[in-house]
Amino acid sequence: MAALLLLADADWHRMDGGWWVAMAIGMIAFWAVVIGAIVWLLRGGLSARGAGRREDPLEILDRRLAEGAVDVDEYERRRKALGKKGGSGEEP
Repeated sequence: MAALLLLADADWHRMDGGWWVAMAIGMIAFWAVVIGAIVWLLRGGLSARGAGRREDPLEILDRRLAEGAVDVDEYERRRKALGKKGGSGEEP
């Protein structure tokens, strides 16, 4: 009985045909995906990209005014060029 178990155990660990290569590649790919997902989540994931939402030109202009990148006169001039009136966001 013990000899049968040893024979079965030896046969189980034998990897003919290069299956060990496929298993090694699969393991490397699995860990690469896991580590990549962790890095992506730590760097912001979907929240940093707005879940695929593109920012409207007026939102960009409003943000630049809030950051101080443009002054009020420049803001109003560009907002008028975009086809909006004043800072209320209403149509002209």
